[in-house]
Order: sequence, then C-alpha cells, then structure tokens
Amino acid sequence: MKNFVTEPLAQALKALQEQGILADIPSRLDLDRPRQEEHGHLASNVALLLAKPAGKKPRELAAAIHSALPASPWIERVEIAGPGFLNFFLRPAAFQQAIATVLAQGADFGRQQLGAGQRIHLEFVSANPTGPLHVGHGRGAAYGASLAALLRFCGYEVFCEYYVNDAGRQMDILAASVYLRYLECAGQKLPWPFPQNAYRGEYVREIAVRLRERVGDAFIATAAGMPNLTAIEDGDAAIDTLIAYLKSSLGEDYRPLHAAGLDEILADIREDLAEFGVQYQNWYSEATLTATGAIERALARLEEGGYCYRAEGALWFRSTAFGDDKDRVLQRENGAYTYFASDVAYHFEKTTRGFTQLIDMWGADHHGYIPRVRASLQALGADPGMLEVLLVQFAILYRGQEKVSMSTRAGEFVTLRQLRQEVGNDAARFFYVLRRADQHLDFDLELATKHSEENPVYYIQYAHARVHALRRQAQERGLSLPSGAVPLDRLTDPREWELADLLWRFPEQVASAGRDREPHQIAFYLKELASSFHTYYNATRILVEDDALRWARLSLADAVAQTLANGLALLGVSAPESM
Repeated sequence: MKNFVTEPLAQALKALQEQGILADIPSRLDLDRPRQEEHGHLASNVALLLAKPAGKKPRELAAAIHSALPASPWIERVEIAGPGFLNFFLRPAAFQQAIATVLAQGADFGRQQLGAGQRIHLEFVSANPTGPLHVGHGRGAAYGASLAALLRFCGYEVFCEYYVNDAGRQMDILAASVYLRYLECAGQKLPWPFPQNAYRGEYVREIAVRLRERVGDAFIATAAGMPNLTAIEDGDAAIDTLIAYLKSSLGEDYRPLHAAGLDEILADIREDLAEFGVQYQNWYSEATLTATGAIERALARLEEGGYCYRAEGALWFRSTAFGDDKDRVLQRENGAYTYFASDVAYHFEKTTRGFTQLIDMWGADHHGYIPRVRASLQALGADPGMLEVLLVQFAILYRGQEKVSMSTRAGEFVTLRQLRQEVGNDAARFFYVLRRADQHLDFDLELATKHSEENPVYYIQYAHARVHALRRQAQERGLSLPSGAVPLDRLTDPREWELADLLWRFPEQVASAGRDREPHQIAFYLKELASSFHTYYNATRILVEDDALRWARLSLADAVAQTLANGLALLGVSAPESM
C-alpha cells in the first residue's frame, strides 16, 4: 500500500528538484502509520527532513510538495499537519486492492527482490557430533531454516551449510567414552570410575553395544595396559592421557573406534534435522581442511604476510594488530592445530566460493570470537565485511515451573526429537522464533501443547482453518461461491479495512524481517493478523444471503488465509485446512 503514496510523493519531489527548489532528494521514502485516525492512513516527514537544506520552513516546503503531488486514484486527500507532516488519506479502493493483489499473487504474495543477484552462504547449528541434538540446538535450527526461507523469499540465493566438527578433541573424548562403554559391554571392569569429563549419556552405551557386535572382543586386549587415571588429578589431563594411550595402542584400529560414534551421531543429527524441516545444501567436514592442506595453506599465507610469530613452541596469530585483546594460538607446541586455525581456514575457503556474503549463526557465548575471525580474513586478503555473525541464545526448557537440565556429557538433557514428539514440529518451529535470536527464550511446554488462543501457533492455524471451514459450510448449504474476480466495494465495515490494511503490511514486514534477519517479525505479524480475523469473524456474519456481499467477505477471508499460509511457510509451520 505504501507505494500508492511513495510513487506520487517521489514524482512531486522530482518536480521540485527540477524547479530548483530541492537539491538532493532521498532515494528511499519512509512512511509511518499514524496511531490516530484523524492523522490519515499514512504520514511522511519528508518536508521536515528536506526543509533546512532547501532553505525553507517545513510547513512552507510541505505546501510546495502538496501542490506538486500528481492526481492519484488511490489518494483521497492530503493534509499538512503540525510542523510540516504530510498526512495521506486513502480511498476505499486502496484497501480493496490489497485483497485482489493477494488473491492474484497467491503463494508469491509478499515476495521481494531485495537480494536479486546476491548469493549468501548461511552456516547454522553446526553442533559437535558428540551427542543427539538437544532443545538448545533446536533454536538455532529453527532460526536458521526460517531465515533461509525468508531470505530466499526476499530474492537472495541462499546456500545452507552445516560445518561438521569431526576432527577435534571433543571427538576424541567421544571415542574414548565409547571405548570405555565397549569394555563394560564385554564384561570388563574399569580400574577406576568412569571419567567425569567423558560423555556419559545412554546413547554412548548404545553405540558401544553396536561396536562390539561388529568387532567382537578385538579391542579388549588394549585395556590391559590402560594408564592409571586415578593418579592424575586434573580431569582434562586424565582424559587426554587415555586418548593418547588409545591412539598409540590401537594404531589403525583407532579409526573405526573414532568413526563408531561420529557416524552414528552424525546420521542421527541429519535425520533429526530433516524431520524438523531443516535442509542443507552441504555438510562440510572439518577433517577435509587437514586432508586437503587448507589449514597449512592458510597459515602459510598468514606467515608470509607477517601476521604470525612463534613463541613458547607454538605458532601465534597477531590478532592484537586488528583490535583483539590478545594474540591467538594457531598451532600448539605438539604440532596440533587449534580450533581457531580450522576456523581461519574454513572461513577463508568460504570466501573463495563466489558468495557475496557469509552469515554465521553462533551461540551467544562466542561473541568475543567474532573480531579474531574477521581479523584473520583481513590478514588473508579477504573482505572482513563479508562475514555477518548472528548470535543465538540457547532456549531454556521448562516443564511446569521446573527448569530442565542441559548437560550433554552427563546425558541429562531433552533431545530435539523428544521435544518434537511432545509438542509437534509446528509448535516447536514457531515457539523457537517467537523472540529475537539474541534474547533468552523460555520454552513453555505446557503452553505449546494447549489447544486455545493462549497458544499462538494454534490460534494462527485455527484462523487459517476457519476460512476453509467457511467454504465447506457454504458448499454444504448450497450457497454459490465466487469463480472469478469479485467486486469488493461492498466491504465497508471498519474491521474489513483493518484486515485489508494488515494484508498490505505483509510485504513490508517481509522486507523488514529480511533486512533485519529477524523471522520473529513474521511471527508477531501473523499473531496480529490472526487476532484481527478472529475478531472480525466473531462480529460479522460472512455467509450472508446477499451473493455480492458474501463473495466479497469470502474473498477477504481467502486473502487472509493465503497471507497466513505464506507467513507460516516462511517459519516452517503448516497451514491446516481443518482442526
């Protein structure tokens, strides 16, 4: 709807520019929706913004703009208010056009071209494959998938990627954990308590059972010479000692032990995300960075540029030269690369794949990691501005008033699959995006399972289903339904204008949510549209005997349903026709 005003307004400003009254005019005109009806349907403060450089008083310039406005079939009148605001009052046809536009465009209503020609690499979730996804990971999954859909709807080409951390210390800890459970499955008694720093979830025992079914007792001999972990007070040092022993004693057999946990958990993550409606174009293995020499090449390039130095036997990156609070280790004294070294190589590799922008979703606790990754890109000759990092707070799950524990190693957590089975995919996807991603989210299980207006996703879906129920009722009663374009001039109820105005806001909301990377804007819009429709439905008889009025009201209802369906699709939520 705003283009009904911005287009003639832009023409008026251009005319004043040609007359020498204005010099520069804005390329984008912002309009506000006044809170009070007497201030019109849309308002512009452009006269206040341009008055000083034009050397005129705001009201004087507003009058000049008013006089230069061309005639419009959509604008009824324009008033100058206050210090120089231009208040636009629209004709009924402007609101009726919203309904016709929605019905004509269908599933494409709201689609934008903000990102035409731009390719975005979107990396999200990327949880270590050391255990099943839990409800905390679910928020990043829902946010990432919704943002991908939103950006594509805004015209961007989006490539989704999951970075698989399959080459680090955590995977070695998982392998050691599986090995200890393997020994227990074989009837072997551990010489010391199961390490606190190992992964203790029941899923580890299940992996160990299947490992023993494949290899039998082949690995048991290794247990005979295991180090005495009780003599090592530091828990991290103890688990590292066990890992080193297993690698040395098992030799080539360590690879199937390592793969036993990785392969099963990664397969479970893939399946879990797919069932949650989250799709990736690529799963990128961290191990390939070493196998292809990508880390060595990136570090060599940093050294050639003078951005590295050696101290205490380690290789350091001069990240303080780029504003970091301290330099960062790339390669330890024992020759092992750090996680940071892998991230440096991975992000630089992404810049070579023809993307115009890289978007990463990280946990909020990684905020301090952003400057050093950007610094590494700059040092490697890439544009650090390519990287945009979105921080995601983990969701906190409550069962009643009780907070649910989230310890992956202890195995005391609710998996994403369990959550989906309890509340359903739709509720999970919607509730996860009800808040800005960088804000804490308390996930209310009791609310997510309610079938009432208190549950926002149920309330929105019910509005969509109500429209389809209206059509079914009309057919059952033998009432004729519109088969083509319908005259909409019978829609004179203020609630109908309010609904039509809300329909016009959907494309604006899509554009805003895409620019801000905020799918929750769509969620809040859908709540408002559903609430407005329910109010209209409860106060207005839609299936009246008057054919023309019935068709017009059904057309409005159809437009609401289509818009609800389009918005829900962006959030990965279904739009049922019956409930």
